[in-house]
Parts: sequence; C-alpha cells; structure tokens
Amino acid sequence: MELEYRIIPGCIIFLNGTSSAGKSTLAKALREVLPEFCYYASDQLADAGFRALKHNAAAGSPDERSRFFDGFHRSIAAFANAGNDLIVEHIVEEQSWADHLESLLANLDVFWVGVHAPIEEVERRERERGNRYIGEARYHLKTHNYCRYDLEIDTTRPLDTLVALIVEEWEKRRTAAT
Repeated sequence: MELEYRIIPGCIIFLNGTSSAGKSTLAKALREVLPEFCYYASDQLADAGFRALKHNAAAGSPDERSRFFDGFHRSIAAFANAGNDLIVEHIVEEQSWADHLESLLANLDVFWVGVHAPIEEVERRERERGNRYIGEARYHLKTHNYCRYDLEIDTTRPLDTLVALIVEEWEKRRTAAT
C-alpha cells in the first residue's frame, strides 16, 4: 500500500544579477542563516561536468546551451514543487528566459532579489577572479531589464547587512501573505 501525503511546495529566494555581482557569496551566506534551504545554481551543474562534452548539432534542434538552461529552469520548479526551499543563483540572460521562468514558477512563492554593484566594481571583480571573460559582466547588465524584483541590493554594502535585509524582507513578505 502506497502512503498518500500532500507535498507542500517549497519557496524560492531567487538571486538574479550580472556576472561578478556577488550572487554566489550572497547565496552561501544566506544558506548559513537559512540552513533549511538548498543552494542551487547552474554553475554547480556545469562545474560537476553535467553539460554535454559533444554537442548534438542536428538540424532544427536547439543548441546544447539552450537545452541545458531549459532543463535548469524546469528543475528549479521541479525541486520547489517537490517541497524543497531553494536559494537560486542565476543570470536571466534573455526575455524569453524570464517569461519561461515566470510561467514555470507561477504557482510557487518566489522572492526575487536583484543583485547589483556599480559597473566599475563588477569589472574590478571580473578582472581579479581571472576565470571570467572580460566584458561578460557588462554584457549581463541587461538581466535587470527582464525581471521584476521584490528587493534590490548593492553588494558593495556589508555582507551581513545584506543577508539580514534579505531575510527580513522575505519574512515580512511571507507574513503578509498568510
């Protein structure tokens, strides 16, 4: 006999911003304060070797990168719908991605955080990291045109202040919804 139970969907704190804006640092610090949350980013999958080594270039099929991000977006919804609370770190690179995410996550509690830093600071971080294409951060600034945020932050502020602000605003929003 199968047990029947009702899964309560998880909630999502969604960090969106340009490359080198400080999303990873922020996500890891948030997870320390919210240990019941899972930290989820496309870079984790790519770094673990998840992406295809050989690209399927069949005529008419979406490229590997498009398929990868389509799957990543769907997996965010799948994990949350399975009851997992998530801190998601991402760069919403296209309007079509934002529209797809909006559709996939429509039934979920998503707290959108715009992660910003002045362009000079982001470019400094980009150069210092040494593992980024120079200009990638500037190119990704367009991400903020595609998303509506519940909160926007500047990562040149102290990390503990930002974490406290995000948690406070997220909890305030959740309390108001109940």
